[in-house]
Amino acid sequence: MRNEKLYRHKIITSDFLAVLDRETLVEPVSEILKAPLISARIIAGIVRLGDFVLMSILGILILLGYVAPEHAISYAIYVPLILGAAAALVALLHIGGIYTIHALLRPADYVARLAGAWLIIAGLVIAYVFFSKAGDDYSRAWAALWFVGGLCSLLAFRILVSRLVRSWNAKGQLDRRAVLVGGGEPASSVIEALEASHDIDVSVIGIFDDRDDDRSPASIAGRPKLGNINELIDFVRRNRVDLLIVTLPLTAEARILQMLRQLWVLPVDIRLSAYTQKLRYRPRAYSYIGNVPFIDVFDKPLTDWGQLLKSIEDKIIAGLALVVLSPVMLAVALAIKLESRGPVFFRQHRYGFNNELIDVYKFRSMYTEMTDRTAAKLVTRDDLRVTRVGRFIRRTSLDELPQLLNVLKGELSLVGPRPHATHAKAQEHLYPDAVEGYFARHKVKPGITGWAQINGWRGETDTVEKLHRRVEHDLYYIENWSIAFDLYILLHTPLALVSTENAY
Repeated sequence: MRNEKLYRHKIITSDFLAVLDRETLVEPVSEILKAPLISARIIAGIVRLGDFVLMSILGILILLGYVAPEHAISYAIYVPLILGAAAALVALLHIGGIYTIHALLRPADYVARLAGAWLIIAGLVIAYVFFSKAGDDYSRAWAALWFVGGLCSLLAFRILVSRLVRSWNAKGQLDRRAVLVGGGEPASSVIEALEASHDIDVSVIGIFDDRDDDRSPASIAGRPKLGNINELIDFVRRNRVDLLIVTLPLTAEARILQMLRQLWVLPVDIRLSAYTQKLRYRPRAYSYIGNVPFIDVFDKPLTDWGQLLKSIEDKIIAGLALVVLSPVMLAVALAIKLESRGPVFFRQHRYGFNNELIDVYKFRSMYTEMTDRTAAKLVTRDDLRVTRVGRFIRRTSLDELPQLLNVLKGELSLVGPRPHATHAKAQEHLYPDAVEGYFARHKVKPGITGWAQINGWRGETDTVEKLHRRVEHDLYYIENWSIAFDLYILLHTPLALVSTENAY
């Protein structure tokens, strides 16, 4: 894997060095960052499942195709043995390190381990049959075909997987993309240490540093300086970055704290480099990338399997909800059309994940000529802009049902912090100005419902205190997310809709 990774770094570096002009530097970096990332953990999990399914199906197919037509068989003794052996194989391969990205990239280097693991499983199966005195109950031909066919199938599956993984690796899709905060010699040392480590999944794409003197040149260890700290936030907003590594010395405590107050709102992992520090803590205080020690500061709320499971949850439940609620949505659309002229749906710009602007769908609740796409003026009680049908669908939150389409498009989740309009205000203050760290609620996708909504903080947010309470609940949800938590919120949402005190 190191050869492929280093080769890819050389390509990136040559592209960077060809465009060292400061104003044109960010553009090629942005092009490199457009390739979608694929989680190495998810790949390994899918290959584990593939091994289990492959060996199980192969054993059952041989049983059905070879043994069953000629002999009366008892599936009750064969199937548990097949499934148990397949599960034991996956566990053994995991212990043997067969599911690392390096092993998936270079299956030829791990053929001995793969074959050895399958031979151990074969030996265990034979031992079980012998000591249980059940030899007459099992077909020797079936066992021989399964053991030989299983080994061939495992090798063929690994070759197929390696081709896919090599293709993704060549495009840089398996690496977490990191930027360094702070340049100079410490940054150079960290980059060189990471490149000297084996089997890492991090690619450093550039450096951000406030200094413009000789201590922070335009290129460090082949990586370009992309801007200062203030420009870093905008860069991460526009590009997929997974990891921020702060290389400033821990003695610069005030500067580090000042930066972290700016950076913690971003949906990235933040680590302090401990590689060049003279001060040493106990080993358990560190996390490692390769052989390089770091101190964990902030983690992304959703990664790998959590992100995938939440996406699956959203798609399945939103699809079912659209089917079940389609008669209700049709009735609402008809009522809107009959009462006032204009479109049934209303689209409004709102902030989504990582401050991305999205168009959120709603049923139109105002007179067409009075709609407000930016929400510069919040809706108040007895607002003359709202139609009679609009008052009803706003109180009952039926106006939010079209956002199920946003969920299916991947712009919203079913559960998450509610997306706010771009010009929404509390006591004449824009929301980001009213609450420090407001944008931290955008570390995850916004949702149709959320923890704040089922705790009474839905509807009008006309005061800074109300906004504070909503943001507090949103951050609690982000820090404590789980599938069970999502389902709890979804089940309690209908009960929360009964209270219409702040919804109008």
